[in-house]
Amino acid sequence: MNRLKLYLLALTALAVCSAKADEGMWLLQLMQQQHSIDMMKKQGLKLEAQDLYNPNGVSLKDAVGIFGGGCTGEIISPEGLILTNHHCGYASIQQHSSVEHDYLTDGFWATSRDKELPTPGLKFTFIERIEDITDIVNLRIAAKEITESESFSSTFLNKLAKELFEKSDLKGKKGIVPQALPFYAGNKFYMFYKKVYPDVRMVAAPPSSIGKFGGETDNWMWPRHTGDFSMFRIYADANGEPAEYSASNVPLKTKKHLNISIKGLKEGDYAMIMGFPGSTSRYLTVSEVKERMEASNAPRIRIRGTRQDVLKEAMNASDKVRIQYANKYAGSSNYWKNSIGMNKAIIDNNVLGTKAEQEAKFAKFAKEKNNTDYMNVVAKIDEAVAKTSPIKYQQTCLTETFFGGIEFGSPFMVMDKLKEALEQKNDSSIEANIKVLKEIFNDIHNKDYDHEVDRKVAKALLPLYAEMIPAGQRPAIYNVIEVPKGWKRPSAVHSCNDEPLKRV
Repeated sequence: MNRLKLYLLALTALAVCSAKADEGMWLLQLMQQQHSIDMMKKQGLKLEAQDLYNPNGVSLKDAVGIFGGGCTGEIISPEGLILTNHHCGYASIQQHSSVEHDYLTDGFWATSRDKELPTPGLKFTFIERIEDITDIVNLRIAAKEITESESFSSTFLNKLAKELFEKSDLKGKKGIVPQALPFYAGNKFYMFYKKVYPDVRMVAAPPSSIGKFGGETDNWMWPRHTGDFSMFRIYADANGEPAEYSASNVPLKTKKHLNISIKGLKEGDYAMIMGFPGSTSRYLTVSEVKERMEASNAPRIRIRGTRQDVLKEAMNASDKVRIQYANKYAGSSNYWKNSIGMNKAIIDNNVLGTKAEQEAKFAKFAKEKNNTDYMNVVAKIDEAVAKTSPIKYQQTCLTETFFGGIEFGSPFMVMDKLKEALEQKNDSSIEANIKVLKEIFNDIHNKDYDHEVDRKVAKALLPLYAEMIPAGQRPAIYNVIEVPKGWKRPSAVHSCNDEPLKRV
């Protein structure tokens, strides 16, 4: 299984001419070794590999970065102006919106620098350089410091990244964040040195009628006709280094920016995409594709669809709720629609049949080579998937309901803490549990939360989860809990009854 993680700096080339577009993903640091640069130049690229990625000089990597948590952003001016998608900037647009200033509906445009809006929590990341650390990881495995499976763990990779960073020439430089990642199912490991700017301000966004034209109906569809853009700006300290927000910060003087051509396009023009795709799953087996369809996509579609129906009704009834839940709804519906489209495409394109043919060819190849490992590998994967699928189904239901659906913390954690607080006789223990409950309360009771909406979501999702998961596999909150003395149980404990537990 290919486990490419987020932040893969990659490049896809499309030759816009009579020849078929060449789809694929190439890592920038491997353009020469993979000979992808030669193929791209034959199709019309006029740049050299060093123009795309140069760790020791200025290149296109210095004009393309990570916007927020994982979107791609392009620098389009020498003063840090970012162009990104409307859906990538959507959370920030919503963050600044209110009933009085409804930028989601009306759009926003800063007419001067002082009107650009600081956006707490939003960051922009450049890739300083990428290093191959495969040999280092393999040596650790050979020395039995870690197992092969542990080499994928965030615990090991984070520790290794910190260790290598401490020995690097970038140690002590502002804003540098190291990250080690596995590629090609652990056949390669790379170290990313990222430079993170935490002061990013909103500059412009079209109305949602333009930026989200077509809504979820057109999302993940092709072709899609929408003005899917928004603009932000990176600010830095007086020396151009990353700094938290300050009124004295200035627009970043960028090393490289993309020039926007107003000449238009013509038949045969070369085009390519450079950015940060999430992951690829093209090497899954038949059983793994079925697992994706049945254990991940299907329950996600059902649970998110139910939640979104509740949210949409509440949002249609109130502008305040519409703005509060705009980003939450968009985030939920994005991969809800993706899951629907993925399952449909797998069926429509006979992906399972194609995969089966590939497995048959591989089995023939393995037999010809008389390689026992090759001959047995698909069966071993199938055996493992048979064990993991039921667990993955439960995990999807649990995550989508209690961690992604109902916002009031994790209900079973809240109930556990409440139960502990009620049963504790030690004052300090009671205070500790009450503190946790207050933190949960304060975390969710912000401007983007409505308790009544969340209660309606819970009333829809709790029974749905019980319907989807057998009784013996549900969390403890579905069991009858002993009520402390002096408290009265409502008539329907498990039905999300409006009547709360009361002291008598």
